[in-house]
Amino acid sequence: MTVTLKDFYADWCGPCKTQDPILEELEDDWDGRFEVEKINVDEQQDVANEYQVRSLPTLIIENDDGVVERFVGVTQRTDIEDALESADA
Repeated sequence: MTVTLKDFYADWCGPCKTQDPILEELEDDWDGRFEVEKINVDEQQDVANEYQVRSLPTLIIENDDGVVERFVGVTQRTDIEDALESADA
């Protein structure tokens, strides 16, 4: 099963900069068990609209069945890990 973490962000977003190191650490520690797709909402407004992203940062965890979890605002590592496990990462 493919698990993807979609990270909706903007370069000007302060909380997004706080979220980045958490995601980078997770990606390293989980060693390829999920993919990270970074989506700059200023450059990819169509994708942000498709997922109805209204606040930043927004994290969406998907697997082959669809959206498993959605987080708005800076999200702690343990919450993301729980959602990744639910998605079968």
